[in-house]
Formats: sequence, structure tokens, C-alpha cells
Amino acid sequence: MTAKTLGLLNEADRIRSESNFDFSDEIIEAIYAEAGKIANESIVTNGSKSRDWSGFFDNIVTSPITGIPIMIIGLATIFYITIWGANYPSQMIATGLFYIEGVMAGLFDSMGAPWWLTGFIWHGVYRGLAWVIAVMLPPMAIFFPMFTLLEDLGYLPRVAFNLDPLFRKVGAHGKQALTMSMGFGCNAAGIISTRIIDSPRERLIAIITNNFVPCNGRFPTLIMISIIFVAAEFPPGLTALIASLSVVSIVMIGVVVTLGVSFVLSKTVLKGEASTFALELPPYRRPKILRVLYTSLIDRTIIVLWRAIIWAAPAGAVIWLLGNIHMDGSTLTSISANFLDPLGRVIGLDGVVLLTYIIAIPANEIVIPTMIMAYMNESAMLELSSLEELRQLLVVDHGWTLITGINLMLFSLLHSPCSTTIYTIWKETGSVKWTTLATFIPLFLAFLVTFVVYQLSVLLGFPG
Repeated sequence: MTAKTLGLLNEADRIRSESNFDFSDEIIEAIYAEAGKIANESIVTNGSKSRDWSGFFDNIVTSPITGIPIMIIGLATIFYITIWGANYPSQMIATGLFYIEGVMAGLFDSMGAPWWLTGFIWHGVYRGLAWVIAVMLPPMAIFFPMFTLLEDLGYLPRVAFNLDPLFRKVGAHGKQALTMSMGFGCNAAGIISTRIIDSPRERLIAIITNNFVPCNGRFPTLIMISIIFVAAEFPPGLTALIASLSVVSIVMIGVVVTLGVSFVLSKTVLKGEASTFALELPPYRRPKILRVLYTSLIDRTIIVLWRAIIWAAPAGAVIWLLGNIHMDGSTLTSISANFLDPLGRVIGLDGVVLLTYIIAIPANEIVIPTMIMAYMNESAMLELSSLEELRQLLVVDHGWTLITGINLMLFSLLHSPCSTTIYTIWKETGSVKWTTLATFIPLFLAFLVTFVVYQLSVLLGFPG
């Protein structure tokens, strides 16, 4: 490209940026006006006006007044069905898989296998896999079909239409709202869904910020901590309501962070203007159930679960080794937690929490059982039978406070993506640079936000 051509392009770009004239919008409006004119001249009706149900619903679901509330209520309904509906299948799957663990470990023992071989294979690798499958599979098997159903129904493009102005203001694409919604099920699936964004720049923004949407794997931690610490400060009759509002508040913080980081990226390393989003709203249509099931179960659930399994197996092995290798009378888990403790205390947490998030990076689903293992100095992941036992362990035995609970929820929301998501980012971008940024921007924000919250709580005299 010659210097003269480059100069002309720069001059054109300057004039365009200083002008309020949107060339793309003008072209699209002209095309639609001409199409309407042709339709009016060509279509003959019998004079009776049939009721336009599609237009009637669109006036409601895309209204500036009712569109956003309907969207939030719909999303909250999907959350509720997913969390409530996944509970029992998760317990059944866990019971079945852990029964197999007990049987196989007993079989190894009866065959005279050394304890370390039985422990490594069945209480390490297999238990890690079992935990991930039991926690991940039911929510995804419920969430993805419902999400795909809304997509097939024709509602999701209306969601993108409602949120497009908000995302355009931060230099992102309206379809990013859809990829965020998919992230609630699984961030790796949310990353894959960014393929619907044509602009490479805006797709990268959507990929880098998708982690700020809490996935299913993080919801168990958020719900348990909100019940134990936040809802406990209110009368028992309000426990469920306060816990739900706490989780929704964390989700809203994630949305605000997503918009903020998108704005910063669009002004720095991914500088540029938001592309024109000319969305033609499709008609409402009857969903095709077989296509919905295939898309949600094969294209999304199975692929994401398989990627999680690939990473969960070595994680289970590492967790077991850390809990069973001793040095000077202490396990590697205790030694590592003590080493990280000063850093954890600065942000209102402790070394066990940081260690847990490091070794549980393959899957957020194993954070709580790994944390319990570390606090109780056990040799394998385990679960407590009630929230009261967990409260006793955290509050009474290890001095957790309300600030600790809040900071753990913030850290869980903002920390780096799980290894399945990181691997998916690398597969989708093919770039070490963008994968690194997508990994460390959330981690930096997690430390920054929890540091500020904790230090402010100390200044204000709250027990830390």
C-alpha cells in the first residue's frame, strides 16, 4: 500500500469518525424502504386484516420498557429450573459413580494391590472424574436444551436486539449478550458460541470477557457461601430470598465487569468501533425437538463434558498426590497452603483457598470438596453431609467472616477460566497472546477487587 493511499484512507477514517452520518444504517434503511414499497405494490389482500401475533409479541418483548424485565425473568426462570432440576440427578449420578469407586477399590485391595495404587487410581483420578461428571452433566443437560429451545423459537435474536445499544456503547457487539447467556451453562460453550459474531475484533472481546459470567460449576460455591454467610445475617424466614438475591447480585456484578472490560479492550488492544448490527428478526416458529436435542446434547453438552473430563483426570491425580506425599511430617497440601497463606490474607482469604483454586483449575466443580480436604487435612476430596457442618468447619474452626464469604464469592466470579475454557479459547483463537490475556485479565481483576474490598473493610472496622 503506497503512502498516498494510506494517507487517503486515514483522511477518510478521520472524516467518518467526525461525522454523525452512519453510512451502513442509511443503506439498510433504504433497502428496507424499497422492499416495503415493492411489497405494497405487489401484494393484493382481500381487505380483511388478520391478527398479526408476531408483531403483537414483538411490541412486548422488544419494548424499551418491558423487554429487559421479561429477559431477566426468563433467565432467572431457566436458572431456577436448572439448579432445582439438576440437584436430584446429580445426587443419583454421584451415588452410582462413588459406589463403583468403593467396589473397585475393594476389589483392588482383595487382589493385594498396594494402597498407593488403589488410592491413586480410584480415590484420586476416578474420584475427580466422578465429581466433575456428577456436577456438570445434569445442569448442562437441562440448561442447553432450554437455551436451544429459545434459540429455535426465535426469541434469542430479540434478546440481542434489546441489548445491542448497551454493548455498542462499550464498543462490543449485541450478539455478545447471547454468548454471555450461553456462558451461564458453561464458559467453554460460551466461547464456542462466539462464532455467531462475524467481526474478529468483537468476537475476541466476547471471548476474553465470557469468563465474567459465572458458569454452572461456580454456582454451587456461590449458593453455599451466600447461604452460610450472607443469608445467615437475616431472619431464617428470609434465608432463601436473601441467598437468591445475593447470587443475582454477583451475576449483575459480572455483567457490569463484562461491560467495563469490553470498553477498555475496545479502546486499547482491540481498538475499533462497533460494527453495524443489522438484525432481521426471524418469525416465531414451532421448535423442532429432535434438532434441539441434537444441537444441545451432541454439539454442546457432550463436547464440553469430554473436554472437562480430559482435564479432570490429571487434576484428581495431582490432588491425591498432594494429600498423600509427606515432607517433614506434613503433606504437600499443608506445605503449599502455608506458603500461599500470606498472599491469601492480603486479599481477605487464606492459603487454602488460593491452593484450592490452583489445583482445581481443571474444573470449578471440585473447588468445595478440595477445600474441605485441605482444611481437614484428609488424603482425598470429600464432601460434608450438611451446610451446618460446612459452617462449623469454615467459621468456627478456621475463622471465616462475612468479609471472607463475600470475597470468596467475588474471587469465584472473577478468577481465571478453568483449563477446559482456556483450552477452548486457544482452539478458537489459535493465539497464545489472546489466550494469555483471556486467562490473566480475570485473575488480575480477582486479586484487585478482593484486595480493595478487604482493605476497605479493615479501614471501616469490619471483622476481617
